[in-house]
Amino acid sequence: MNETIREHSWIPLILVACASFIITLDSTFMNVSISQVVADLNTTMSTIQMIMAFYTLITAAFMLLSTKLQDIVGKKRLFLIGAVLYGIGTFIAAISQSDTMLFIGWAVIEGFAGALMTPATVSIISGTYSGERRTFALAIESVMAALSAAVGPLFGGIMTTFLSWRYGFASELIIVIFILVMRNKIPDFEPTESKRDLDITGAIISFIGLILFVLGILMLTEDATTSTAVIILGIIALAVFALFEIKRKRKGKVPLLDMDLFKDKNLRVGSTIILLSYIVMGGGLFVVSLFMQTVLNLNAFNTGLTTLPLTLGLLIFAAIAPSLTDKLNHKSLMAIGSIIAIIGCLLLSYQFKMNTTMLNLMPGMFVLGSGIGFIMALSTDIALINIPDENQNNASGITTTGQTLGESMGTAIIGVILILGVMGGIANGVDAYAPEYSGNEQVHQDIFDYFEKVGNVDEIKSENSTVISIADTVIQDSMEFVMLVTAILMAIVFVLTFKLNDKKIKK
Repeated sequence: MNETIREHSWIPLILVACASFIITLDSTFMNVSISQVVADLNTTMSTIQMIMAFYTLITAAFMLLSTKLQDIVGKKRLFLIGAVLYGIGTFIAAISQSDTMLFIGWAVIEGFAGALMTPATVSIISGTYSGERRTFALAIESVMAALSAAVGPLFGGIMTTFLSWRYGFASELIIVIFILVMRNKIPDFEPTESKRDLDITGAIISFIGLILFVLGILMLTEDATTSTAVIILGIIALAVFALFEIKRKRKGKVPLLDMDLFKDKNLRVGSTIILLSYIVMGGGLFVVSLFMQTVLNLNAFNTGLTTLPLTLGLLIFAAIAPSLTDKLNHKSLMAIGSIIAIIGCLLLSYQFKMNTTMLNLMPGMFVLGSGIGFIMALSTDIALINIPDENQNNASGITTTGQTLGESMGTAIIGVILILGVMGGIANGVDAYAPEYSGNEQVHQDIFDYFEKVGNVDEIKSENSTVISIADTVIQDSMEFVMLVTAILMAIVFVLTFKLNDKKIKK
């Protein structure tokens, strides 16, 4: 593709953005379809949840290897190999007749394919566009994953309610076919390294480290002691990987990941901002969806409708952000986005009660989405802004790993925060409405077990006034605690923006 076409066509952006969309959609739309999948495949809830977890695990574990394969295979070729595999995986998932078939198609094949495609989406954009067009293109690509996470419940609700969860996978297959048909519109990029440069040992160590780390995070809500041990083992393995890569480079060999890239402050800080933003996004959507389905008794479709304002906020402000970089620099816009997101969290923190309606939540959801849209639109661009062309592949792998880890960690971390909030809410509720049991740990545990087993809030409303009052306090306190923690995370992002080195984007 010649330079003129490359600079004036948005088709490459559309294709890689579509890839980003379906990769994240896979891990969100099935959340509201689990019960139907269990019935159709004659399996168990825990089995399907395990398959979903393995999809995330496999994608994260192969991310760094995929980053290096771009240099050896070529970023376009690797992206297309991933697209073909993704198409095969989603087809198998769509026609699955057993949980084993679903596991192979969805978790294994699609998970690996997602790992191949994700780093390439960012590096293809970085190599195709420049200046303000690059800022805009990276903004759109960055926000596509968040958008798919936000619309996932609505998409899954529509598929499950009116068609079948199988059509969700079939829809992804159509998008894959579109990408493959239009593949010639993506510019070619020559490989910069050979097969003998591949660091097999480093790939194995990074695989072990990432899989242990993500597995430990996913286990947080199940067994805190075991999960902490697994997380620590994962961190140790990743530390060994870092030392091995430094030593390998000193010997004059090509490392799987050039650790010198972390000397760039923007890449370090920008990747951390991406990680925290996706934790807030993923975790926030999880608890709000949980509240709407268990407390408000909304079905999957209405749950998706309630999260739609967040999606609109993301899309609108992500589209606006690049055009504002002429007036304000990246870090200023991201700082403003952080403040807006904090306001959204605080607005939501007062809205969760037993008599809450969908309309009560929508303004806060829109404000939160708007703030995150500003951050996600510009964080990848500023993280990569000082990285030379020859290191763009490696650096894009770092940012996309931060994104993937954030998506994986969000639900688990916020889930733990929710449990802590519930425990605090029980203590406050008992103190206020059953003071004779204050400090009685057994009573507190019995109440916790009751709320954990209760099917929905209508069952609580049939109880006596004391139980209803305690339940309302638990709901308010736990959700308020979650929103305050997410506000604190966004406050950390706000502080981090001031550590970025900004400069005028070259046109």
